[in-house]
Amino acid sequence: MDAFKLMKELRANLEQEVYYLPKETGLSLIESTQENGNGVSAKCRDARVEDLWSLTSFFGYSTQTFVLAVNLLDRFLAMMKVQPKYLACISISCLHIAARVTEEECNGSSSHELIRISQCKFTVSDLSRMEKIISEKLNFQFKAVTALTFLHLYHAIILSHTSSRKNVLNLDKLEAELKACLCRIIFSKAKPSVLALSLLMQEIDALKSSDLLEIAHSIQRHLKISKADLAYWRGLVDQCMREYSSPECSKPDHRKLVWIVSRRTAQNLHSSYCSIPELPTIPEGVWDESESEDSSEDLSSGEESLSSSLGSDAEGTYFPSNFLSQRRRL
Repeated sequence: MDAFKLMKELRANLEQEVYYLPKETGLSLIESTQENGNGVSAKCRDARVEDLWSLTSFFGYSTQTFVLAVNLLDRFLAMMKVQPKYLACISISCLHIAARVTEEECNGSSSHELIRISQCKFTVSDLSRMEKIISEKLNFQFKAVTALTFLHLYHAIILSHTSSRKNVLNLDKLEAELKACLCRIIFSKAKPSVLALSLLMQEIDALKSSDLLEIAHSIQRHLKISKADLAYWRGLVDQCMREYSSPECSKPDHRKLVWIVSRRTAQNLHSSYCSIPELPTIPEGVWDESESEDSSEDLSSGEESLSSSLGSDAEGTYFPSNFLSQRRRL
């Protein structure tokens, strides 16, 4: 695709990105929620995103699947008042929806597999019902414009303007850095076009390429992104990357993960594959629309509430640790 068509596509996506942003008031409410409270806190949300990253690696899903799952999760959480015990079911449902949208049919995972590997205490029926709720609340708008959309377009534009391969940006590295940023709820407040450009300029600075920097500035001018806005998000990206690079930060393995277990453990897994979870399923009449409307009055962004008896509030480190050896030991 030539540069003119790429810039045209860039403008089209810029016009659409606003429709797929989580409500900022809802995100701010999550950030202000205290730990062990009635709502989902930022730490709780970030921990679930870390788990989604680990599951993405385990099942060999693409970066697009992970980014879309996080987008669906944040959009849903920003409009609904959710109790922490629901978050596991909601996040897995978002990942399952995203995988159906982006992955080839042969690469998809069954509901049973997702529930079993994530070790969450809900049933396939619960998952299906939650997916229906999420789909309806998001008006079935799944093919979102995300920061990954812009990252790919920016990368393609730079390639179309450079004949030399000396300073070509590493797209895999840019995608990994984007995933790291999405593990913090603050980056869900950024416009995807601005976040992607911040990541791009971060890498260009590391390459010390004046030619690539000029192309990036041309993109900035074309999209009318202010210097102040870009500087603010570049600062947060830089801080995130420094923390990610620190030895104290545990990083996930980006390869597709494989469980190596003993024969006895394998037999136990096989026998318990379809076992009934400890907790009951979600009652059919739990999400009553009239009750949901009434319960949203105490929230400034029009959030609605859920209530039931699902289990597991998430906690974890900032970046996901090795999914097998540290967090999900048998």
